[in-house]
Amino acid sequence: MKLVDLTSYLDSAIPLSFQEDYDNSGLQVGLPDKNISSALLTLDVTEEVLDEAIAEGCDVIISHHPVIFQPVRRITGRSSTERILRKAILNDVAIYSAHTNLDVIQGGVSKKMAEKMKLRNIRVLVPLKGKLLKLVTFIPEASLDKVKDAIFLAGAGEIGNYDRCSFTIPGTGSYRGNESTNPYAGKKGTVHLEKEIRFETILYSHLKDKVIQALLEAHPYEEVAYDLYPLENMNADAGTGCTGELLLPLGKDDFLRYVSEVFDVRGIRYSGQIKGKIKKVALCGGAGGPLLKDAEASGADAYVTADIRYHSFLEAGDKMLVVDIGHYESEKFSTEILSDLIIKKFPKFAVRFSEINTNPINYFQYGKNKNT
Repeated sequence: MKLVDLTSYLDSAIPLSFQEDYDNSGLQVGLPDKNISSALLTLDVTEEVLDEAIAEGCDVIISHHPVIFQPVRRITGRSSTERILRKAILNDVAIYSAHTNLDVIQGGVSKKMAEKMKLRNIRVLVPLKGKLLKLVTFIPEASLDKVKDAIFLAGAGEIGNYDRCSFTIPGTGSYRGNESTNPYAGKKGTVHLEKEIRFETILYSHLKDKVIQALLEAHPYEEVAYDLYPLENMNADAGTGCTGELLLPLGKDDFLRYVSEVFDVRGIRYSGQIKGKIKKVALCGGAGGPLLKDAEASGADAYVTADIRYHSFLEAGDKMLVVDIGHYESEKFSTEILSDLIIKKFPKFAVRFSEINTNPINYFQYGKNKNT
């Protein structure tokens, strides 16, 4: 298949519009019409990972962290990024990244962390907002099912685990066409009354063009009346971080031991002397310091994340156990999310996981030096 087939699907399944303003998700290197047959999945794109892709004959590398994060002003080989880009181009290896948009989708990075910990009653910590639109249009009764089906097929009408969600109200529409028109019903120059259905549904903003195109193609009118309204609704199924409950409450030491085993952590930073046992847990893959207040407000007994600053540990005090397991450790399962998405859509496409440990952080223990 073509590279564009894969990237277009990923751009839709992991919407680029969900990424933060500072981010650079999407296709980093490669020509869209390139033929591809296999992909290598990795958290980071390093020179070693690129060499692995070339040796294994992988046409595309799909990563969580973008290889191009800061502006690239020249490619002279002086930096690792420049060398990666040069070698990828020379060896015709495409690179695609899904970063902060992968964090916030339904079933994103934090949700994967919760699943690995076998938590129950998993909920989004900070729901996504400002990404929904309401579509209102008016459809003649005879064409209602055809137009609805087209709109739903384009991706509208999904709310959580439900799809084809809509609301309809019968009414009467009126119009008068001039001599240049070819009206659906009625005569030119004469006011016509038509029994219509007011149809309402919601959609993600990144689907706007696709849904409107489907509406216009399926609707029988020459001129289609429709309205789009931005919504401030919270999306309870997508967002940053999540919360969940342990199967059995654990004391602090047992909880830290469990976290260490689940994420294969070589060194944990933590603070807080929580009273009693830990039942409710908040999680955030990557740098979760900004969500510290949200984790506390959720009633979590412990917050598992990465890159916590010194003063954030102080701020937590004994209100909540704050656990920093490391950036790499908290996000390393992101490749499993990518694999599941790709295989679901392209079951015959070859996908493999990189065997390179890209964690740049090592841990020193007295008497031995261990790499993560």
